[in-house]
Amino acid sequence: MYAHLGDRLIVESPSTGVTRRDGEIVGLHHDDGTPPYDVRWSDTGDVTLVFPGPDARVNHGSEEVRGSEGALSGVPRGEEVESPLAAAEAGDVGRRLAAARRRKGLSLEQVAQRARMAPQYLAYLETHTADPGFGSLVRLADALGTTYVELQGGGADRLPGQGVALRDPMLRDLDEEECRALLSTHGVGRLALNTPDGPAVFPLNYVVSEGDIAFRTDPDAATAAAVDSQVAFEVDHIDEPMSQGWSVLVVGRCRAVADAEEARRLAEHAHTEPWPGGRRTMCLAVETERLTGRRITSVSGS
Repeated sequence: MYAHLGDRLIVESPSTGVTRRDGEIVGLHHDDGTPPYDVRWSDTGDVTLVFPGPDARVNHGSEEVRGSEGALSGVPRGEEVESPLAAAEAGDVGRRLAAARRRKGLSLEQVAQRARMAPQYLAYLETHTADPGFGSLVRLADALGTTYVELQGGGADRLPGQGVALRDPMLRDLDEEECRALLSTHGVGRLALNTPDGPAVFPLNYVVSEGDIAFRTDPDAATAAAVDSQVAFEVDHIDEPMSQGWSVLVVGRCRAVADAEEARRLAEHAHTEPWPGGRRTMCLAVETERLTGRRITSVSGS
């Protein structure tokens, strides 16, 4: 008996041939694919070490592969798995795997062969939230010319933008509707203003209210100097594994929110308390006079 990662272990009744239990092989202990195996059982989700007996057989990746979160059936070896639904279900590890593979210009079949696993299992990892074992990620990292730490997102504290640029990047302007939609999804941005010590940029929590950018600060904080002056406010999102992202810029005059009812309403609609903590009793709002944005994506994904 031999198996690849992602194959199914089927345990049947020796007399009737009826399946009594099945699970996904998520760990190998020998390079030649011989037992024992680490199996994630479909009925409980538990992973156990299994030494298959005479009542067990292996469904290889050329048949049907099912993951713990659903079915990925009938995927021929080497065939790419691409769909909006799959992209939505992919976890961070899967997206890093897919991005690294595409940067190398490799197919699922090629990477799977180098990593000694079934292409269907690799496809599952790329398109679902999964937690592959240490050995699997080490072999994938070696096959992709990267490191285990990188695939796990160990560079999260590194300044963004150090990854490899897209092969066919496209920079496009965002219209006003897209800009407003992106602004409304985020709660942290950067306020740029002139201070007595010169230009400065401050990250802060914000909320969008009737088209204005509102935030709370301390009356003695540097950001309080923005009142009655022209400022810029920027939010962005950088998708490091995919080497793409977007940025939205608001330019306008900053005013103090003097009306107590308006300030109360803004506080109620805030997504979170200011991260720095403390009493931030001064409410400011940036009136949107100019709104622009840009997005970097791939030509094929536009």
